[in-house]
Amino acid sequence: MRNQPIRPVVLAVLAALSSPLAHADDRTELGTVVITGEGDKLGAGYIQPEDSVKSRSNVTRASLEKSSPTSNIYQDLNMLPGVNASSYDATGMFGGALTVRGFNSDQLGVTINGVPVNDSGSFSVYPQEYVENENLCQAFVTQGSTDTDAPHVGATGGNIGFVTCDPENQRRVRFAQTVGSNELSRTYLRGDTGRFADDKAKAFLSYSHSRVEKWKGPGAAVRDHIDTGMRYDLSTGSYINASLLYSREVANNFLNPTLAQLNANGYNADYSPTFTPGHLPPVNGTAQNESGPNPAYYQLAINPFENAIFKVDGIFQLSDSTKLKIQPYYWYGYGTGGTQQTTLKENGFYNAATGALNGTKDLNGDGDTLDKILVASSSLTKTNRPGITLAVSKTLDNHQIDTGVWFERAEHRQTKPATSVDQNGNPASQWLDSNLITRPDGSLYQGRDWDTISTAWQFFAQDSINLLKDDLNVTAGLRTPSVTRDFTNNASEGSGISNVGYHLKQTYSDVLPSVGFRYNFTPAHQVFANVTKNFRAPPNFAFAPTGNNVSVVNGQVVLSSNVKAETAINTDVGYRYQGTAFTFSGTLFDVEYKDRQANAYDPVTQKSVYTNAGDVHNWGTELELGTTPVAGWSVYTSFTINRSEIKSNLQTAASTTLATQGKEFPLTPRWMAALSLQYAQGPFYARTNVKHTGKQFATLVNDEVVPEYTLVDFDAGYRFPNMGWLKNPTIKFNLSNIFNTSYRVPSGLQPTAADSSNPVRYYLGAPRGVALTLQTDL
Repeated sequence: MRNQPIRPVVLAVLAALSSPLAHADDRTELGTVVITGEGDKLGAGYIQPEDSVKSRSNVTRASLEKSSPTSNIYQDLNMLPGVNASSYDATGMFGGALTVRGFNSDQLGVTINGVPVNDSGSFSVYPQEYVENENLCQAFVTQGSTDTDAPHVGATGGNIGFVTCDPENQRRVRFAQTVGSNELSRTYLRGDTGRFADDKAKAFLSYSHSRVEKWKGPGAAVRDHIDTGMRYDLSTGSYINASLLYSREVANNFLNPTLAQLNANGYNADYSPTFTPGHLPPVNGTAQNESGPNPAYYQLAINPFENAIFKVDGIFQLSDSTKLKIQPYYWYGYGTGGTQQTTLKENGFYNAATGALNGTKDLNGDGDTLDKILVASSSLTKTNRPGITLAVSKTLDNHQIDTGVWFERAEHRQTKPATSVDQNGNPASQWLDSNLITRPDGSLYQGRDWDTISTAWQFFAQDSINLLKDDLNVTAGLRTPSVTRDFTNNASEGSGISNVGYHLKQTYSDVLPSVGFRYNFTPAHQVFANVTKNFRAPPNFAFAPTGNNVSVVNGQVVLSSNVKAETAINTDVGYRYQGTAFTFSGTLFDVEYKDRQANAYDPVTQKSVYTNAGDVHNWGTELELGTTPVAGWSVYTSFTINRSEIKSNLQTAASTTLATQGKEFPLTPRWMAALSLQYAQGPFYARTNVKHTGKQFATLVNDEVVPEYTLVDFDAGYRFPNMGWLKNPTIKFNLSNIFNTSYRVPSGLQPTAADSSNPVRYYLGAPRGVALTLQTDL
């Protein structure tokens, strides 16, 4: 079991960090700020002056530190143009969803401190897993245009990045306690060494323990999280940064109903609070066909996960004009998900001798093998993912040339073991790592058994040229992402042809150019334009034995459909004004999205397979504006218009063609608007955030509408004078969804709502939530 003594070890280290150390004056680095820091001077921390040739938006520490301490990374971005984000509860601890310009999170490249965190198999992103909000200093979105040096093979729609703060230059211990709605309780402790080793080094370590009940139904999320960081300055311009981010959480899931279930059962319907009906009395010679409660028992609908991200940045100034970057990283992940409540047939085990699913084993101890028994089983994924980026930056006259190579090798082990469930519905192993059910021959039962090694690499080069006394910048780049999917299916009890072992290997690559310019026709006014090609390789489940993705031909397993990588040509044309009173950015964008990957009918194999399902045209406008404070008042606002058109119909069966041509692409709100109004004066601040999300569709044929909705949040804080050994004591208040708005967000898209076998399901918006935080430095 994964019951590790985290807290005692971390508290001991934090105590050591609080010992006196020599320190120096602050230096210019990416560090933390206090309540009303530099970022508050513009747009309440939601905007920064930008000189990029592409559309890009930023969130600074000044905004991040006013958010609820439990916020996940999606919530931090929701006010920005083009971003459509949601959270499954007010705290963010249960996860969330995000799209940018209609591209889902698994089509966006996401990095934490430069480390790619999209799932190496499916490209999924789990926003609650990675980093502590209180340790973040910057978040950014490049809407549509993936950066040239970004380490991604699955980013059709741009990239998102998050950067943690450097350790403090002064020795400090910070303590914070948060309480709130749904029995929210969170304790946070961080220790900074300040500068030591002749002022060359500094480090920090933070630990938090958080717990919150679900807002509907029984269950909770419990998380332990550790962040560490270290910096060592070698010489002018040269340094080593290292960070380790570790998270361990167990969370009960929310039931995501279909629209029909929502209308029938109400807004607060959730998983069953009791394990009834449960196990049947075992009787020899009679079949016990157990079914369990419907919906499933809440303790058999959980999401345990554990992950760690380790990164080192070695930055070496080789000369006045040349810089070398060596950036190795390692990503580890382990977790289950979904609903664990299921049944096993005692006569359906994999028989290695015959390859058939006819092995028998008595599971309930009644002496026969006639039964179908309730067990706990769900998808289990374990990932080991080392990688490295090597890059050289060279300044030659008016050229800034960046070249490099990125490489990673991800080992992705995906299984589906099972464990027994007691009379109260408790699984013998919550993490599915012990007390597992075995086959008659002693090997582990597996509802799936896949091994994927994804070897990815990319060469990249970019030349940024300054002309006309630096008023004109022209940037041209090239990257060559490539990934080899080495997929092995080990024979198992899964669906499709899972009982057939096979091995498939496929490489996907492309050459992706980008070119853009930015011209300042006055110091305050600039225009920019950019064209970038993006790329997303097929996920590893395109090789899976489930469904019809593979088939057996003349005794050999082959791909039913040779799915291609999807691509997008993104074009931005924009204008920026950066004056003393306000900063404004406006972008017109156009996206030609090619070879979209989805399930569709293949007329050759006459099966529905994961394949390329046509093109989509996406276009619109993104605006954002932030003011400098006037008598303490500042404003940030953003506005998005997004239009989309599916270019062809979709055939899903031999006699079924869906009329998708001309329809809007799902999960793409027609318009969004955000407004942040802030007052910050001296030790006090207060801000109100308003976000309106327009109408969108949940299906490809547009037969199920997601209504528009508006959410209003409020944040406030006050920093008291020092009180003896309490430094900077601060109280913070966060109120989400003030007006208790009910809304729904699709958990994924389907071809049509009428597909009763796989209808659209929804996450429901959480009601009003409150969090109160007391924080002090020691």
